[in-house]
Amino acid sequence: MTTAIAVEELAKEYQLGHSRGTTMLREALVQLVRRRSRAPDDGDDATLWALRDVSFEIATGEVVGIVGRNGAGKSTLLKILSRITQPTSGRARVRGRVASLLEVGTGFHEELTGRENVYLSGCLLGMPKKRIDARLDAIVAFAEVARFLDTPIKHYSSGMRLRLGFAVAANLESDILLVDEVLAVGDGEFQRKCLQAMGDLHTTGRTVLFVSHNLAAVESLCTRAIWIDRGHVREDGPPKEVIQSYMSTFVRSEESTSDLREVPDRHGSGDIRFTRIEFLDADAHAPASVRSGDSFVVRLGFVARREIVQPIFGLEVHTSLGTMIAQIHTYNSGYDIPLLAPGPGHIDVRIDDLNLLPGSYSLSLFAANYGDIYHDVLPHCARLDVESSTRYGLMRGITKSPIVALPCRWTHGPG
Repeated sequence: MTTAIAVEELAKEYQLGHSRGTTMLREALVQLVRRRSRAPDDGDDATLWALRDVSFEIATGEVVGIVGRNGAGKSTLLKILSRITQPTSGRARVRGRVASLLEVGTGFHEELTGRENVYLSGCLLGMPKKRIDARLDAIVAFAEVARFLDTPIKHYSSGMRLRLGFAVAANLESDILLVDEVLAVGDGEFQRKCLQAMGDLHTTGRTVLFVSHNLAAVESLCTRAIWIDRGHVREDGPPKEVIQSYMSTFVRSEESTSDLREVPDRHGSGDIRFTRIEFLDADAHAPASVRSGDSFVVRLGFVARREIVQPIFGLEVHTSLGTMIAQIHTYNSGYDIPLLAPGPGHIDVRIDDLNLLPGSYSLSLFAANYGDIYHDVLPHCARLDVESSTRYGLMRGITKSPIVALPCRWTHGPG
């Protein structure tokens, strides 16, 4: 089988706050102001290695998912493969025509219409006009921009740009398709169409690199996954195994109480910060070993730095592959906190009947306010291990890794 992409000891270095080769007077003046405004103890500009010693090969026709945390180097890798940026060292050899969707509207000309941009993209891929004509209706139907096809792209909404960009990338005759987080935006119907279209690429023989935080989509669509961590390839192999290894790094503790004060992967204003999470029995008195069908309490410890009006506390439950099973929070439960006083505190949520099958699940926490104001967000910061029980029968003969257990009763009789 031929090799579509070969990456050899690839590295990309950025100088933070530093610009090389300044020649314009305006840029020189900006640099002068920056130097004079720098604090006396400021050191040299920091060096960031977005990628370092990255090597792998991808065969023609492979569909490969790229996973990793924000800032791991995934997008930088796709930009190098797309020839948008050059590596600092190493080589990336790409065999075939490349179509990429790295950001909303990447490659579109603002002053050209949607129709003209479709033809421009096709020409850049070396397609004759007749072939572009044959694909135009399918592109327009997928993107749902028929009414605006002859409107300049600069008047499109971000959603319209995204739909047209994906439709162009998926339908024109490229050998390699690079997609970066297309499922992170857009409505549910558009995401469903994207997943279906990418699933269909299995039969076309095209090579696909798919960067996404939707790990369930990576597992179902891809034949292989590569985990990039801090610029390095951490693991390369079957999607399920790579995803499970990646998800295990989010877990802080296997015990009933986890200290959250030093969790590095968090963001928010910091006006509320989670300090611990505890799993307690139904009376909230003792640590709990959670089983299928159990009632138990999740206690979230926190510190508020100031008074917070009507805060919202919540948690999400995910499978080991990152699929969200449930999201519960004080707002959708109708539990209002008019005013949260500054200082330490805790909030309890009681789960009356845990209808999850035995297995390991991860929890994400958030403290927020109305209007998408987040004070503390901790993705996959704790693990919930659900043990077996007889609550849902003998639980024998379960196949295909289901998640939810449904209470039921069976009866039978003569016909």
